[in-house]
Amino acid sequence: MGIEAHGLVLSAGSRRLLDDVSLAIGAGELVAVIGASGAGKTTLLEALAGLRSPQHGSVRFTDGRTDASTNARRSAAVGYVPQDDIIHKELELDRTLLHAALLRLPAATTRDEAARDVERVLEILDLRAVAGVRVGALSGGQRKRASIAVELLARPAVCFLDEPTSGLDPATGHALTCVLRSLADAGRTVIFTTHSTDDLARCDRVLIMGRGGRLLFSGTVVAALEHFAVSSVAEIYEAIDRPGATPVVEDRVVAGDRTPHAALALPHASSAASSLRQWRVLTVRAAHTLVRNRLTLVILLGSPALVTAMFALLFRAGAFDPTDGDATAEVMVTFWIAFAAFFFGLTYGLLQVCTEIPILRRERQAGLSIWAYVLSKIALLVPFLIVVDIVMLAVLRLLDRLPAAPSDVYWSLAVTFFLDALAALCLGLVASAAVDSTAQAALALPMLCFPAVLFAGAMVPLPVMAGGGRAIATFMADRWAFEAFARDLGVRGRTASTETTALGVHPASYYWLVLAGFIVVLLAAARVVVALRARPSAR
Repeated sequence: MGIEAHGLVLSAGSRRLLDDVSLAIGAGELVAVIGASGAGKTTLLEALAGLRSPQHGSVRFTDGRTDASTNARRSAAVGYVPQDDIIHKELELDRTLLHAALLRLPAATTRDEAARDVERVLEILDLRAVAGVRVGALSGGQRKRASIAVELLARPAVCFLDEPTSGLDPATGHALTCVLRSLADAGRTVIFTTHSTDDLARCDRVLIMGRGGRLLFSGTVVAALEHFAVSSVAEIYEAIDRPGATPVVEDRVVAGDRTPHAALALPHASSAASSLRQWRVLTVRAAHTLVRNRLTLVILLGSPALVTAMFALLFRAGAFDPTDGDATAEVMVTFWIAFAAFFFGLTYGLLQVCTEIPILRRERQAGLSIWAYVLSKIALLVPFLIVVDIVMLAVLRLLDRLPAAPSDVYWSLAVTFFLDALAALCLGLVASAAVDSTAQAALALPMLCFPAVLFAGAMVPLPVMAGGGRAIATFMADRWAFEAFARDLGVRGRTASTETTALGVHPASYYWLVLAGFIVVLLAAARVVVALRARPSAR
């Protein structure tokens, strides 16, 4: 695949990121993009790869026979390796690559065929010896090659890499550029950004970016030295910072277009894996990651156990005794159990998306279904919520913190508990997708919990709540779960110093339909927010 760009202009507000950039790159070339920080190197890479759309200009991909400019990502099989090593560090390398292969390769690819493709890229990148090692335990250079391996699984004709040698020692950086050179020699067109002058020795071409997103030079390293009248690449950086830097010079006397290796041809042209297969792979991968992440596993299993123990200490036995009951105590016990369901679902959801945004964005570029991703989180966590639901209600009943009642009452309580937790889980996914880190997710937790506590109708009964408060309470899933619990348990709430009134006057099915409505709306919202965060150009 060769690349031609004509008049690329890309701005962010009043700042010009790319300023009328035109260039041509031959098939099978190894090309370095250099320039000062902020000169637009990464922006140019993303524009060429189709990850950011310029306001003006065009990018054309061709293999010499066909024009792939209509959709460079699908037709030219573009691979993009970002600067950060955004792969799951908890899993072994071969398992990580197998999951990636099953997500990226065509729907007709079998698991055995995907495993053979994994073996192929491990061999190409000299990673076979560390195939069973956890990604987080690999060296810096090995992790860089692992990131490249993820993209090579789809046999791309063009590879873009953002500062692949950043943070590596000189020897490791040299070895990685040798790998890039070998990929180009095999027929792939390889374009990468770099700040290291040592990376340029094996390149066919160098693109030199100046401030304001201007392309100042395109040609061989030798021609660049001659053009800027300097003796070393390091001096070029000084030359391009001078006022009135040299305009573009296109040196077309380069290594020449290389004929792609016959084994490359044009890679997989068929569609990516189906949404159903992606959902299965993502669910399995999420389960494997969870098992290997001890902190998350402790939170998922430990927090329900801790809360149940605190409830056993907080609530006295026989609080629902009809001969010695107390309306206020009944309301408080009922509310806090309902809130526990909300709390568990919310905390489970908050842990899920924020830590995977860079991985999600990268996989979205490769055709990942957003619905498959969101529903994989639901599939992973629903079994936990079901177990927590049943165990918590059973333990509180055994300890006499809940009243004796027929089994159908407890089945109704269990359904309400689960629906409330599932609605909160979807809310947690929305919030997790909206923030950037687990620290921000931790800050979001009390912000989402306080309204659920204050407007549920337990602290301040709905009949005496201000009009604005009642309106807000309508949109609190926990309010409807609390009323449903109160209905099943026959709880009466105090509305004035001497007056009590029945809570939960509607049938259980009414409350379940309301909670199901929350689930549908919040699940759709999670899909929208995840899709927005997964956009290649989203920041």
